[in-house]
Amino acid sequence: MVDLLTLGEVLASLRADGPVRTAGRLGLSVAGAEANVSIGLARLGHLARYVGVVGDDQLGALAVRTLQAEGVDISALRRSGSATGIVLFERRLPGVSRVDYHRKSSAGTELSATDVDRAWDPAPRILHVTGITTALSDSCREAVLHAVRTARAAGTTVCLDINHRRRLWPADRARAVLQPLVDDVDILVGSEEEIALVAADPSAPVDAQARELLSQGVAEVVVKQGADGATLYRSDGTTAQPARPVEAVDPVGAGDAFVAGYLSATLDGLAPAERLARGVAVGAFAVAGVGDWEGLPTRDELDLLASPDGSVIR
Repeated sequence: MVDLLTLGEVLASLRADGPVRTAGRLGLSVAGAEANVSIGLARLGHLARYVGVVGDDQLGALAVRTLQAEGVDISALRRSGSATGIVLFERRLPGVSRVDYHRKSSAGTELSATDVDRAWDPAPRILHVTGITTALSDSCREAVLHAVRTARAAGTTVCLDINHRRRLWPADRARAVLQPLVDDVDILVGSEEEIALVAADPSAPVDAQARELLSQGVAEVVVKQGADGATLYRSDGTTAQPARPVEAVDPVGAGDAFVAGYLSATLDGLAPAERLARGVAVGAFAVAGVGDWEGLPTRDELDLLASPDGSVIR
């Protein structure tokens, strides 16, 4: 059985070591929220299937090769005559980066409900979707809605990471699309600001918003709190987990890493506190390295966070 099915946009990632206008050096990799999560799950020993569209170009070939090398099932990944999208990361200050996307009419925006149907055999244990994909194009939005409806009919657990990107769509448009989608979600993930985006009362405290969302049928509301860790709200209580202390190198991808860890522990049948603990642990690995997914741990590396500074593992 496929443990996790996710769908979205995978981009070529260019990382500059300084201002782009001064022609600094660039590093090339791939990025994308759902791709990050699928790689994170694969590294932790799960079967993750990724659905998306990349260009029939060299950057698309890089995306294919990367996902394959990381053990992600890309049997439903489609190649297109459109170009693979690009995301450019520019480091301007220590801990401060700017992000520039080049994705208009890219291959990733061509994802459709038909792509989802091709991937739905066998049905996955968890479907993971994000608000990013719903904002990319009409066909992408329909693909997400179709995937959620299909998952609901199949009894598959649905996880939605709100992942609101203001440059893709304004809050009122995101709210209009995502709020109805929450009715079919089992695991809802977001920052406090993002949870407010889909709550009935955006001005209420986050714990009140979480209780209201639980009353609508959401089984778990997971609030990502960055350096403060994460909090899980369920009908049987609230569980909080502080972040794991690490030297922060690059925060990009930390939220996706947290989701990968949390869903991995969910697939393993762990208790709520243990799911949060694995989520913040995988998130810490992401923060401690450079890149969206490159620093994500394998299962046997999770205990490394307990090693004292200066340790040499032989």
